[in-house]
Amino acid sequence: MKQISEKIRKLLLEMQLNEITEYYVYMAIAKGIKDEKNKSILESIAKDEKAHSELWKKYTQEDVKPNQIKIVFYKVLNKIFGYTFTLKLMENKEGDATQIYKDIELEVPEASRISNDENDHEKALIDMLDEERLQYVGSMVLGLNDALVELTGTLAGLTFAMQNTKLVALSGLVTGISATLSMMSSEYLSSRSREGDTNSLKSAGYTGIMYIVAVVLMVMPYLIFPTKQYVPALICLLIIVILVIFVFTYYVSVAKDLPFKKRFLEMASISMGVAVISFLIGLVVKKFLGISV
Repeated sequence: MKQISEKIRKLLLEMQLNEITEYYVYMAIAKGIKDEKNKSILESIAKDEKAHSELWKKYTQEDVKPNQIKIVFYKVLNKIFGYTFTLKLMENKEGDATQIYKDIELEVPEASRISNDENDHEKALIDMLDEERLQYVGSMVLGLNDALVELTGTLAGLTFAMQNTKLVALSGLVTGISATLSMMSSEYLSSRSREGDTNSLKSAGYTGIMYIVAVVLMVMPYLIFPTKQYVPALICLLIIVILVIFVFTYYVSVAKDLPFKKRFLEMASISMGVAVISFLIGLVVKKFLGISV
């Protein structure tokens, strides 16, 4: 085996560690997939990663143990967000290693072939993945957007109209549950009206799940804070709304390869704008109708 410099050896050790770690990540995710096509794709990528790691080992002459923290991290992400998001995030974090491969190629000719595998083969395979939940992103966006806009406005308006966290929570839950059932019915009928759509129940289900999750998260501050601490509850609500928008927008952006910043700012601006308007309406209603709760 050709002698390599210490600098290149250190680079190869890092890459050897990454490759063997990713092998275990891909295999762990593949084990939990029932769809044979998707499972086969991930196992194929995993075998490539292991082969790359073994090649680097020939040059480093050293065994490396996989990064268990990284493996656990991606396993948890996979459980929460699904494998498409997890694998695309993993690929994005690797960044562009073109220059590193060029440096290595001067002493390790095989680096050129592996660079092509990394840049083309893996990304092409990941793009072939067909995860069910991503087929219903439209329904998920519909449920979440509607819940955030409608319920943020409702809770903000009720906060200063009632000035009682428990009454606001009760009203929010009743409104939210009713709206969830209404949205599910609308999505079901809308899906049924589209010719050839045989998954109306699933579309309605994804819409309802996103809506009710948003309802629970948004009402929670009013259940936690004491009766008269409605202002802190409202502030907490707005923070939760921003966080939910951030997490979901980031998920869709990574999983569907869409721009993040514009979508996040648009959705956050609409929700906050509705909250401010509804808040002012609540003050006006309380003042001019003279209603005291």
